[in-house]
Amino acid sequence: METIKDLGKYTFPALFANTMKKFADRPALAFASGEPISYGELEKRVNQVSKLLVSMNVKKGDRIAIFSTSAPNWGAAYLGIVNIGAIAVPLLPDFNPLEVETILKHAEVSGIFVAEKMFSKIKNFDSTVLPFVISVKDFSFLQGTKPEKIVEDLPVVEVEEEDTASIIYTSGTTGRSKGVELTHKNLVFTALQSQTIQRINKRDVCLSFLPLSHVYEFSLGFVLQILNGSCIYYLERPPTVSSLLPALKKVRPTIILSVPMVVEKIYKNKVLPTFTKTEFIKNLYEKRFWQKKLHWIAGKSLKKTFGGRVKFFGIGGAKVDPVVERFMKDGKFPYAIGYGLTETSPLLAGTNPKLTVPGSIGPYMSGIELKILDPDPNTGIGEVVAKGANIMKGYYKDPEMTASVFTTENDSVGPGWFKTGDLGDLRNGMWLSLKGRLKNMILGSSGENIYPEDIEFVLNQHPLVLESLVVEDEDGLVALVQLNEEKVKEEAIEKQKKGLFNTVEEAIANIKEDLLYKNEELLSEIQYFVNEKVKRFENLKKLLVRKLRDIYIT
Repeated sequence: METIKDLGKYTFPALFANTMKKFADRPALAFASGEPISYGELEKRVNQVSKLLVSMNVKKGDRIAIFSTSAPNWGAAYLGIVNIGAIAVPLLPDFNPLEVETILKHAEVSGIFVAEKMFSKIKNFDSTVLPFVISVKDFSFLQGTKPEKIVEDLPVVEVEEEDTASIIYTSGTTGRSKGVELTHKNLVFTALQSQTIQRINKRDVCLSFLPLSHVYEFSLGFVLQILNGSCIYYLERPPTVSSLLPALKKVRPTIILSVPMVVEKIYKNKVLPTFTKTEFIKNLYEKRFWQKKLHWIAGKSLKKTFGGRVKFFGIGGAKVDPVVERFMKDGKFPYAIGYGLTETSPLLAGTNPKLTVPGSIGPYMSGIELKILDPDPNTGIGEVVAKGANIMKGYYKDPEMTASVFTTENDSVGPGWFKTGDLGDLRNGMWLSLKGRLKNMILGSSGENIYPEDIEFVLNQHPLVLESLVVEDEDGLVALVQLNEEKVKEEAIEKQKKGLFNTVEEAIANIKEDLLYKNEELLSEIQYFVNEKVKRFENLKKLLVRKLRDIYIT
């Protein structure tokens, strides 16, 4: 376990120097289809980037963007930027040209590292917006004036802990841009303290498939890993079944960071159907004793699917469906839940796989503090506020917005606490459970606090519901549901097999027209399914179906 004593100070140059001192010969970064480069080779690429930028007269505090999917050279570009005191501006790969241009103007970048497939989005930008463009693939110039000579020796730049390392735009904004300014200390501190939740070592292997432009993947899937000399593999394509399964088989990772959607899809599309394929198994599965047994068997199979070596499957970014979490817990799958925001670099609370408690997050991370602002006297629920070395410097060029998310001397907890906007409670003053977003909370007719997310989780458990959104109108609670097109297609195939229609296409057309839009019985059944499982004041008064896209037969 690395400590601040090993690094000397909370900066990326200090962290990377420590990594090179201890792990230079260890494998570092690779695509899942290739072989890893060593940390020694990574250092060469980092220095190549730094020398290139210095030769372009990039100075401390200048902003340099990165617009690429995750790749070994993404990390090399980032470290090359921040090690000379410049500021990295990571952009999400799915930002459109207008969003990218707005952000580049707001951040006033000096240049950008771009992946080949994203170059078309920015190639027509004016040089005043984007002075130079460098390829992430090989660090060659794509636009701008190439320097006549590349410096041989890097100048000494004093990088301090409170210097900004990243400006992260949490969405592609075309109006008021909101860039989260994170310091070297914010990010390096988070990586160091995350070791108190889960130890990482040089023999660990991490499979990364979330965007590095998200601080969750960056802090825990990159910074924490290079801090400890582990090896990181990247998918070259989005994490679909066809790309993920071969990578898991080859890499056999010990560490994976994910979002709830990945494991929820596996449960809904692969696990649950096996428990309902016959009436006998379905009846067994409805009994808790046998449900736990079946979950345990399925959990063993799931671990093999993930390569057989996973010891930490971290889940963050959104709340996990409680049914899916119960499956993972019963199946002894090594999942762990974490909570945080971009503004908190990101981790605030979490636990390792041995200590997970379904329905909750875990204790707040060592070295920071959490409190509940204005808790309800009956439930203890209130807004979660945080204080610690991982809290952002502020929103870039927006002191007014920055001030609005911190408490003042007039607040019950005192000044200087970051307001997360999330509702939760702290059991025994330390174990965090979340109840949803403060702005999403609905006040019931008798003063009850209604949390739409809780109702949505129940809705999403229905086999025909893919996604849902609960809101309030003049009649009460209303749910907008997106029905599962795969299930609709399966049902159409069954109808066609029974001779009710000549082709599957005819069956689908019938289901879409009659079953989904005219048949009130289906909506009533879903509504009953939900209302039987939630409190009376949380009952849905109405369901609306989001129109299905065209369903294609493959």
